Amino acid sequence: MKCPNCGYTESKVTDSRPVEEYTSIRRRRECLSCQRRFTTYEIVDTIPITVVKKNGTKQLFDRNKLLSGIMKACDKRSVTKEQMEALVTEIEGELQNSLHTEFTSRHIGVMVMERLKALDEVAYIRFASVHREFRDLHTFMQALEEMTKNKEEESKE
Repeated sequence: MKCPNCGYTESKVTDSRPVEEYTSIRRRRECLSCQRRFTTYEIVDTIPITVVKKNGTKQLFDRNKLLSGIMKACDKRSVTKEQMEALVTEIEGELQNSLHTEFTSRHIGVMVMERLKALDEVAYIRFASVHREFRDLHTFMQALEEMTKNKEEESKE
């Protein structure tokens, strides 16, 4: 790290502490040449995730938008805000850790549905009805029957 006073490139860290809910680290440094102290901040460099919408338009991934959709599906259910935020963090982490930078909204929706199914079945159906665009009672009933069938198969195992 280059000293802002003399330009020397060697310094020692005298203090480190996390800031902003552990999303960055504040470091106090001392220049090994002029002994002047200065502060630096270290953050994780993330690659922006692009979401390809159904109509072909692209936009940056917005964790708040995803959380909002999940909160609507979980409205008046026994799912806590912490569980919903953990679900979003898990999905965002999986997207960040993949080798891709572009994902379809359909792919992200499937990721949400898989996790919601395990968390709360009613929230899953609510989210699926919007994501899969149920157009009538028949398609809604098909999804319910499929979920019931899968549940029965799981209980037999």
